[in-house]
Amino acid sequence: MSNAAAPLRVVQWATGDIGKRAMREVLSHPDMELVGVLAYNPDKAGMDAGELCGEAACGIRVTNDRSAIHALKADCVLYMPQVIDIEDLVAFAEAGTNIVSICMELYDGGSGMAPDDRERLAAACAKGGTSVYGTGSSPGFITDLFPYSVLSLQRRVDFYQIEEFGNMSRRNSPLMLFDQIGFGKPMDPDAYPTPRLTSAPTAFAPIARAAGWTIDEWKTVTEFAAARSDAETVCGTVKAGTVGARRLVRTGYEKGVARMRFAQVMYITTDLDPDWNVGDTGWRVSIKGDASLEIDLKFPVALEELGDYTPALTANPPVNAIPFVCAAKPGILATAELPPLVPAGPGG
Repeated sequence: MSNAAAPLRVVQWATGDIGKRAMREVLSHPDMELVGVLAYNPDKAGMDAGELCGEAACGIRVTNDRSAIHALKADCVLYMPQVIDIEDLVAFAEAGTNIVSICMELYDGGSGMAPDDRERLAAACAKGGTSVYGTGSSPGFITDLFPYSVLSLQRRVDFYQIEEFGNMSRRNSPLMLFDQIGFGKPMDPDAYPTPRLTSAPTAFAPIARAAGWTIDEWKTVTEFAAARSDAETVCGTVKAGTVGARRLVRTGYEKGVARMRFAQVMYITTDLDPDWNVGDTGWRVSIKGDASLEIDLKFPVALEELGDYTPALTANPPVNAIPFVCAAKPGILATAELPPLVPAGPGG
């Protein structure tokens, strides 16, 4: 008689690019069993889950029936909708199903949730003996999994910066490039409103706590740089002197002192005015303190391959987290409350 633990029964909730990638990893995981899949698109209902994510048929059929998924009472749900539904979350937690999610509201101990909803979910976790955890790539890996490692080298931290670079020249989406971002438009910053600041206080709370800061103010600005010469995209030409890069900057202050900064830089060309020292697609992390560091994290694939490559960056951390979350104490968890989320998992 085998002493091996039974596979963790997992359901996939939502089947966008990241959901499909996560589902594929669950199917190939030796210690997990995919037992159900919820899709919002009615055209996906009845499809084989394996075939939906590009793998061999697995015998699990996709459904649009939420109650059917809840009735499975799985060990864990990979919860990946565009918008959370507190009723679904509470129902899962009360029924004994742990929740791992990429939803921003559930990140860092649920600090992005409305207080009443967070209280309801915490009570459901206590009742069902379950745990909830939010993670991903950004936020997630780059805002707490990675920073804990580099901050361990410091005794004094003065400033922490994350720059996120995206070369958009091979993105075949004219609406996004020219209308939403503004590439190729005149250099008129007033014509492009700064997006609302919503996620920064939640996303960067782990870094602030680890560094010992109390961030009391956030400021957000949008900056533009011009292409110095004509630059080609798969959607058309960006003329010299027009917008060749956009930088969305969020800065956190402690008593008027800038402590952390996140800059999302989308660009068509690196030949810019002013010169922003733009990096390859990926991240650049800079820490100023008594052991200052600058670290480049690049995605080593061709730009044309990013569409297939990048979903793994967000899907893999939640899949890796499943066994740890299932073994954790009940409650809405932050990364600091879990062991390192390595692929093998507990007992692997």
